[in-house]
Amino acid sequence: MQELLRQLPSVDEALKDERVRAWVERFPRVLVVDAIRTALDRKRKEVLDGSRSTREVDLSLTAVLDAAGSVLRKLSEPSLRPLINATGVVVHTNLGRSLLSEAALQRIIEVNRSYSNLEYDIAAGERGKRYTHIEGILTRLTGAEAATAVNNNAAAVLLCLNTLAKGKEAIVSRGELVEIGGSFRVPEVMERSSAVLREVGSTNKTHLKDYEKAINPNTGLLLKVHTSNYKIVGFTKEVTPAELAILGKKHKIPVMWDLGSGSFLDLASYGVGDEPTVKQAMDAGVDVLTFSGDKLLGGPQAGMILGKKQFLDPIRSNPLARALRIDKMTLAALEATLTQYLDEEKAIREIPTLWMLTQPLSEIERKAELLASGIKSIGDTRLIIAIQDDLSQTGGGALPTGKLPTRVVAVGHRGLSANQIESRLRLGDPPVIARIKEGMVLFDPRTLNDGEIGKIIEAMTRILG
Repeated sequence: MQELLRQLPSVDEALKDERVRAWVERFPRVLVVDAIRTALDRKRKEVLDGSRSTREVDLSLTAVLDAAGSVLRKLSEPSLRPLINATGVVVHTNLGRSLLSEAALQRIIEVNRSYSNLEYDIAAGERGKRYTHIEGILTRLTGAEAATAVNNNAAAVLLCLNTLAKGKEAIVSRGELVEIGGSFRVPEVMERSSAVLREVGSTNKTHLKDYEKAINPNTGLLLKVHTSNYKIVGFTKEVTPAELAILGKKHKIPVMWDLGSGSFLDLASYGVGDEPTVKQAMDAGVDVLTFSGDKLLGGPQAGMILGKKQFLDPIRSNPLARALRIDKMTLAALEATLTQYLDEEKAIREIPTLWMLTQPLSEIERKAELLASGIKSIGDTRLIIAIQDDLSQTGGGALPTGKLPTRVVAVGHRGLSANQIESRLRLGDPPVIARIKEGMVLFDPRTLNDGEIGKIIEAMTRILG
């Protein structure tokens, strides 16, 4: 065994090889050396393990470098990389949520390719505020007096609670103590904000009198939380934001509404759920409104804060606001996305999330037929292919009861299980993420473009080959 181990080439010997010299030209030298050492360690373990005959272990320099090449490819591959979402879940939290529009991507490049007026007032020639770049368009779209943004909606809720109700009670219905992805819970973020949770009502029924009865000299805020990721149905009652706004005005207590996944368009008119729009929320008369920028809005990750200037000014002045602020890339993408909403038809066409949610079934059928035809053309007689009715999901903690009719391509194989096909698709380049249902792999064209359809066909060709 020791004699075999001595046959392994050294790292220095490998580095002199012509193939390795070419690698060093393309990749950082430290990665090349790590790859060679990893390959040598694996060969060494093959010998020491003893489970294989020593004659079966190829210890030549060529074999070591073949193994090192595979390791190097993995080491040099970015961890965060694009993939193909064939699940039909539009706002997929695990897959990056909303895709940015071309206009947003272009603005990111333009603003970050050179210096910018991020915090510089060009007209006055002095320091400016970064939130002013989006405040104008937000107030125009929503009718709010003032607006700002932080890095996500959880941060927006935290900042508002800390500003408006620190050391005071924030009254909220028990039926609205939500938990969203990542174990983010309203009671816990309230605790971190130093606001004191005061629960009223019951899980399924809360009345206006419950809020009014709970108001006391230490009440700092009336809080409404939109249940954007679940619905309570049946014997239920909740207080509307408008009713809460009237109560808050009567007692001179600010009213805040966490809208969760904010939408600027009435998606119900397109047959997609019944979420209140941001404009409708502001018209309800609440003092402060928070929602996400990367869900139904279709922009980058951000937490939007809108409302009356008397409350927004202290929120923006809170020292926490600096810790939670958005950067110039997010700001550029957000401004571009919001600007597209000035033309609703253009927004539907050009913001990917909106297009995926509202595209007609005929368009999904066209893509399904294109994909099915391409997979059939592989010519494997063991393939089972069918186009079936199914349901897509909005995802992203939005439209909890919203299921979108779709047409999926269901693929089976007489020699490979659905799990085997799904695994090979997921581990491919690019990774293809699909669903499994009733022993078939499902591809939902709702979240695919024509270019990605071609890549799925190529991936299936490699798997079957």
